[in-house]
Amino acid sequence: MHPHLRRALRFVLPYRRRLALVLCLSLVSTGLSLLLPLISKDFFDHALLSRDLSALLRTSLLFAIVTLVGFVLNVVSGLRYTRVSADILFDMRLEVYRQLLRLSPRFYARTRLGDIMSRINNDIGEIQRVAAEAALAWVGNVLYLVGTVAMLAWLDVRLFVATVAVAPLGIWATSYYRKRLEGEVTVLRQRSADLGSFLIETIQAMRLVVMANAQDREVARFRSKNAAFIDALMSMQFLTYVSGALPGLILSAGTGVVFIYGGYRVVHGEITIGTFVAFIAYQTRFLPPLQALMGLWASLATAQVSLARVSEILDAPVDVREADDPVVPETVAGHVELADVTLSFDRGRPALDQVSFTARPGEVLAIVGPSGSGKSTIADLLLRLLDPDEGTVRLDGIDLRHINLRMLRRHVALVEQDPCILHASIAENIRYSRPSATDAEIRLAARQAALEPFIESLPQGIDTVVGERGSALSAGERQRIATARAFLANPAVLILDEPTASLDPFSERVVIDGYETVMRGRTTIVITHRADVARRADRVLVLDGSRLVEQGAMGLVEARHRQSPPHYSLAP
Repeated sequence: MHPHLRRALRFVLPYRRRLALVLCLSLVSTGLSLLLPLISKDFFDHALLSRDLSALLRTSLLFAIVTLVGFVLNVVSGLRYTRVSADILFDMRLEVYRQLLRLSPRFYARTRLGDIMSRINNDIGEIQRVAAEAALAWVGNVLYLVGTVAMLAWLDVRLFVATVAVAPLGIWATSYYRKRLEGEVTVLRQRSADLGSFLIETIQAMRLVVMANAQDREVARFRSKNAAFIDALMSMQFLTYVSGALPGLILSAGTGVVFIYGGYRVVHGEITIGTFVAFIAYQTRFLPPLQALMGLWASLATAQVSLARVSEILDAPVDVREADDPVVPETVAGHVELADVTLSFDRGRPALDQVSFTARPGEVLAIVGPSGSGKSTIADLLLRLLDPDEGTVRLDGIDLRHINLRMLRRHVALVEQDPCILHASIAENIRYSRPSATDAEIRLAARQAALEPFIESLPQGIDTVVGERGSALSAGERQRIATARAFLANPAVLILDEPTASLDPFSERVVIDGYETVMRGRTTIVITHRADVARRADRVLVLDGSRLVEQGAMGLVEARHRQSPPHYSLAP
C-alpha cells in the first residue's frame, strides 16, 4: 500500500464501526435500487401484457415503497458518512496543527507561511471533499456496479457481452489520463501556494509597499502569479474533463449495439419485451456507476497529491522532543547555566560557539553585543524552542532535555522585541499567559508595565480590541502589553529581549522599575542595546562573533571599552 494511503487509513480505523454501519445502510439501499428494474419487468410482462389489474396495483405499490425506502436509507447513510468524514478530516487537521506546534524556529525560517496555510486549508480541504463526496460514492457505485453486472448476466448473457466489450478501453483511457492529472494537480497546488504566500507577505508589508511607491510593481507581480495559477488551473481542468468524458464516450458506444441487437432479438421472439426493458434499465444503471468510478479514480489523483503535501509537514523533523519520563520539579529557584553550547542554523557559521555562563537565582544578567551575535538565540534555548548542537543548557542543575516542557515554560517567560499580540482585547492579551487570573491581577500587571495611563485614555479601557497583530497599537504599546503578560505569568526566570527598544525614556524608567519590583529575588536575563538598562544589571555578558568575549559589572565593561573600543556601541 502507498505510504500516504497507509497514513490516511490510520485516521480512518478509529471510526471503523461507524463506517461499518454506513456501509450496511448503503448496501441495503443499493440492493433496493437493483430491485426496481425487476419490478418493471413484472410490470410489463405480468401486468400490462396480461391485462392484470391486481398485478398492476401490486407492482406499482411495491415500486413506490422500494423507491421511498431506498431514498430514505440513501439520505441517512449519506448524512452519517458526511459527519464521519468530517470527524476524520478534523483529526488529520488537528495532527497537522499539533505538528506545527512541535516544530522549531528552524522549520519556520525555511518554510513560507503561505505554503503552510495552503496545506492546512486547500490540501486538507481537498482531501475532505474527496472523502466526503467520493469515498461513499465509490463504495455505493462498486456495490451497484457488481449487482448490475450480475443482473445483466442473469437476464441475457449475449447482450451482457455486448455491453461490457468496450469497458477495458474506457478503463485504459482513465488510467492514462489519471497519471497525467497527478502532475498537473501538483503544479496547481504549488501555484496556489505561491499566490497565497505573495498575498500574505505583501499585506503584512503594506506600509513598506506604499512608502516605497511599489504599488505598481506589486500589482504586476500579483498579475504574473495569478496568470501562472490560471494557466495551471486551465491545464488541470482540461485534463479533468478529458479523463471524465472520454471513457464515458467510449462506454456509450456499447449502448447503441445493445439497442440494435436487443431489438432484433425481441422482434424475432428470442426474448420478451419485459426482459428487454429490464435489461435496458439495468444497462442505463451500468454506465453511470462505471463512469462515476472512473471519474472518482481521476479525483483520487488530486487527493493523493494533497496527501503528499500534507505528509511533508507531518514528516518534518521535530527538533525538540519531550523525554519519555520528564522531570517535574516541585519548585524552581531559577539557576540558569549554559555549558559549552554551540548551535548552528546552517548559515556557514554557528549562531553560538562554545558559550558558557551561569545566572544565579535572583540575579539580573544583561547580555549585550552586536546584531547577529546570538543574543536572542539564548532566549530560544532557555525556553527550549531549540536544542543545542553541542553542550548543555540547565535549569537548577537539570538538563532542559529532561524537564517537562509545560513546567519549563511555566517558569521561564520571554518578552520578545517584536511581541505577538492577538486580535482581542487588551485584557485578553494580558490574561493569555494565565487564563485563571482575576481582573484585579490583570490590572496590577498592566500598572507595573506602565500601561495604566494608556488604558485610561481609551473609551473602552482595558476591554479595547487591539486589531490584527496589534495593528491599532504603537510598537511601544505592544511591547508593554507583552511585558504585562510576562508579569502576570510570575515566572522564576524572565527573559527580556530588547524590552525598552520601542519605549520613550519615561516609559523605559517606569517599565524597568516595574521589572525590579516584580522580579526582585527572581532570575532576570535582559538582552539589550541600551546602556542605561544594562547598568541596572548585576552582571553583563558581552557576545561578539557568536562567542562570549567578556563578562563583569557594567562599569568595568564600559571602562575596558573606553580603552579599547569595540566595533559596536551601546545606546545611551
